[in-house]
Amino acid sequence: MANVTQPVSTTENSLQPTTTHTFALTSLTTLFFMWGFLTCLNDILIPYLKGMFALSYTQAMLIQFCFFGAYFVMSIPAGKLVSKIGYQFGIVVGLVIAAIGCALFYPAAEAHVYELFLLALFVLASGITILQVSANPYVSVLGPAKTASSRLTMTQAFNSLGTTVAPIFGGWLILTEISQATAEQVKFPYLMLSASLLLLAIIFAFLKLPTLGRAADSESANQHDEQFVDLGSVWKYRHLLLGAVGIFVYVGAEVAIGSFLVGFLTLEHISDLTEQQAAHYISYYFAGAMIGRFIGAVVMQKLNAGKVLACHGLLAMVLIIMAMTGQGAFAMWAILLVGLCNSIMFPTIFSLALQGLGKYTSQGSGILCLAIVGGAIVPLLQGVLADSIGVQLAMVIPIGCYLYITYFALFGAKVTAATRH
Repeated sequence: MANVTQPVSTTENSLQPTTTHTFALTSLTTLFFMWGFLTCLNDILIPYLKGMFALSYTQAMLIQFCFFGAYFVMSIPAGKLVSKIGYQFGIVVGLVIAAIGCALFYPAAEAHVYELFLLALFVLASGITILQVSANPYVSVLGPAKTASSRLTMTQAFNSLGTTVAPIFGGWLILTEISQATAEQVKFPYLMLSASLLLLAIIFAFLKLPTLGRAADSESANQHDEQFVDLGSVWKYRHLLLGAVGIFVYVGAEVAIGSFLVGFLTLEHISDLTEQQAAHYISYYFAGAMIGRFIGAVVMQKLNAGKVLACHGLLAMVLIIMAMTGQGAFAMWAILLVGLCNSIMFPTIFSLALQGLGKYTSQGSGILCLAIVGGAIVPLLQGVLADSIGVQLAMVIPIGCYLYITYFALFGAKVTAATRH
């Protein structure tokens, strides 16, 4: 999951690879790993806090609602901030705010108040939003435009590495005693994460990276502000708007499935695992996305992006239907394999939606960024449904999401003559 609200100029987009750019890309992969790690820890917090506060599924999904709601609230302010201070210092600011969010878990645990945990998650996600607003366009412009999708896919693979490791970490430190869950169990892990983020902020403050993303003078800053506010022209790009819906449903489906995996796997007729055991299986879900992204970074340079995306969407639907109608290991592995289908979806939808936007790329990027709020809405809707008909049947919601992604891949992503410059 990722987003962009920064303008990508023609000059920046035509940058050729250099040793400096290689070093910059290598440095940025640590950020993709870190925010993947932090985001996936929510899938551990959901069953943990659900048990501790005796929450319904709807109430538990407020964790994702607050986390991904921050993307919607903070994306545009984050984009304007980064346009003034540049990508590198935007990364530093994002890391510091994320560190503050992690540190807030300590007073939330002390007070033993669910709403304070939600506030801490919102602050943490606000920092991650600034990170993504800075890092994703940085990756896009550090090299030829034609391979931007491949570079984003590769860096997203390291994001998936973070999501693969996080469930193991969380299951070990947080879900060890779910039957006797106390707020104390989140203090140490999140304080440790806060310290790690602050260390990264110090490192990035002193790294020698290409200076990109900052308005060079007041005139260019004013031009950017005018371009960012004037959204009238960008609405004519049908494929962009359909792509925004694609981002909305993709993020929503991925987050919803991950959020319900522990609940799904602990069902007696599925695997009857304990919460701690089920937490480790979440790693398989995200490992599939990681492996697929490493492969996709190479494959997507040679195959038609739309057709590959459609195949992944169709396979995801088939696997979820198998998980909904099956039992035991058959249903368990079917739902876990959906992670492999997710692998190339975000960077591919993102790249297809921004085709042919030219000078309107910044507005288009902002719209796509706001669409990540799907991670807040779709899991909440699935929570309401799960409270009514059960966790297994509630998986019908992601099926609808992947159906739309398949439609976008085959028909919605086409740039028509009417919307070209």
